Amino acid sequence: MPAHRPTPSFRTVASRFAHVARRALFVASLAAALIAAPSQAAKVTECTEIKLCYCVNTDFKPLIEEKIKFFRGQIAEARAAGKAVGYLSLPLSTLGGGYFDVNAEVAKTTKDRIEARFGAGSVWVLSPGTKESDLSLPGGARGTNDDYMLMWTRVLEGLGAMGEDFDFVYFVGPSDFGAYFGLTGTGDMDRIGTFFDDRVAKDAGLKREVERGRVTRETFKKYYGLKASITFSNGAHEEWNIFRTLNERRRANTKFGVANQVAMFFDGKPVATGAAEQSVAMGISGACKLP
Repeated sequence: MPAHRPTPSFRTVASRFAHVARRALFVASLAAALIAAPSQAAKVTECTEIKLCYCVNTDFKPLIEEKIKFFRGQIAEARAAGKAVGYLSLPLSTLGGGYFDVNAEVAKTTKDRIEARFGAGSVWVLSPGTKESDLSLPGGARGTNDDYMLMWTRVLEGLGAMGEDFDFVYFVGPSDFGAYFGLTGTGDMDRIGTFFDDRVAKDAGLKREVERGRVTRETFKKYYGLKASITFSNGAHEEWNIFRTLNERRRANTKFGVANQVAMFFDGKPVATGAAEQSVAMGISGACKLP
């Protein structure tokens, strides 16, 4: 006959019940945390037709394709209207003392000035400083520099990897920023400092950047007084090399040749041959790094 087992005491049963309850609570809490935690999308290396590679977030790939289609549609409309198509390259990020919103405003005023210079009926400029360029997903996630540059590189290189959608590129220089600030060549940095004082009192975004320590009055003055141009922009370095590569491909292609290169402008003036054919330090591109 089976051995007699003593009946557990009330205290023992209660202790076991409490242990089971704690484990169940732990499992439930862990499951809830996993559900609530934001998913970490995989990073993958994406290379373009001209062999530039970027480490991009897979979550953004459908949005990038959507944006590329949108910009190609805009270009097609301008072409159908008989317009020459240009691309505007300038620093946009809040880095080194610069401020994104000011840079976006410079992009707008420079685009308008270029189109007025050549004739709005004859030229259309694609500017990256527009709201349509924004790469953000529902929930607030924003694209990285690599995501943006993959998008722009594919737009710039075109379906045939000859930059065939563009007639010219305009690289923004110091005089373009100077025109925005109304600089005269006398007391320019003082004028920029006064601009900053007025702007930070009215612009909540700039005030936040100051509170975060990303921008100060001094760095703002030094950036816009001494450095505001493509020379100090990672993305613009990348875009210079993109157009240099596209022109190299055109020169070697009998359909294009030297006479049909993409015209390059810097600070309002055509870029000399030697400079146009010279590469610069890479800004952003590169494959994903192994952990």
